[in-house]
Amino acid sequence: GSLFKDAITPGDAGDDEEPAGTRAKDNTELVGTVGDFVARLAKDDEFSGVVLIAQHGKPVFEKAYGHADREKQIPNQMNTRFNIGSINKNFTALSVRQLAEAGKLSLSDPIKKFLPDYPNTQAAAKVTIQHLLSMTSGIGDMFGERYDKTPKEKLRTLRDFLPLFADKPLEFEPGSKSRYSNGGYIVLGLIIEKVSGVDYYSYVRENIFKPAGMTDTESYEKNSAVPNRALGYTREGGSLKNNYSTLPGRGSSAGGGYSTAQDLLKYSEALKGGKIAAGDPQKGIGIAGGAPGLNGVLESNPQSGYVVVILSNLDPPSAQKVAKQIRSWLPRP
Repeated sequence: GSLFKDAITPGDAGDDEEPAGTRAKDNTELVGTVGDFVARLAKDDEFSGVVLIAQHGKPVFEKAYGHADREKQIPNQMNTRFNIGSINKNFTALSVRQLAEAGKLSLSDPIKKFLPDYPNTQAAAKVTIQHLLSMTSGIGDMFGERYDKTPKEKLRTLRDFLPLFADKPLEFEPGSKSRYSNGGYIVLGLIIEKVSGVDYYSYVRENIFKPAGMTDTESYEKNSAVPNRALGYTREGGSLKNNYSTLPGRGSSAGGGYSTAQDLLKYSEALKGGKIAAGDPQKGIGIAGGAPGLNGVLESNPQSGYVVVILSNLDPPSAQKVAKQIRSWLPRP
């Protein structure tokens, strides 16, 4: 399972069984049911992290479980910053839409318009921004043999990720099929940098995180001291081991930044309120991120007003399993 693999849509948590359970009749019943369920998983070491359920912007359930640092016995708290994996891709896609709305780029523009030195000239000419956004580019993944052999500390800027995939031939004709591509989202990040004139991290900070009030969301360098940061734990053999060695030196436009449950709720509300422009506020969000030692889910349903945020510092599907079960219990609006 390579990093940031699961950008899923609701209802696709990798297994077809619908979770058991009838819808709660109100939020009071929901809170009791969810509390019992997650406490049981946490006791069995199947969940460690935070659960936030809000309705119309107000939390109805907020609780932290397990440890942010098992060695030092530091518990997870509601303000703990978790690695959110591919949930970052949503910020990247939103940035591209903001720049398109500002007339700085068009979704039909090819890569070469912005990155004339892109290593694969055929891809640069044929692949459009729309292909990259919709994962129909044919550009491969950045995870695999090259990633495994690269000293992770060297991966600190978006350009550092290009040698992992950019020179490879296209896997298929752009637009002809769809395949999950972290590489494509690295390219989008580089296009954002070129068009905006600032680095990717500054762009999302100024144009998404600040306007939305997300003060605890950032792609931290992995070796910097960050308060309230959860360490990730992946299962090996029968025991849990720190996932530090699998992480790049810094997260990217494809994933690996950090956030809190509260900040992701603010993000969902800012999208709904039109604070960060771009997109249709009537459309809900259903995104997940997962890699060894991390799993996160953000789901919002504008019709019912519910937002569910689950962040976990254990392997997938620790958060997705909880999100799926909660989804089946949410009261009907």
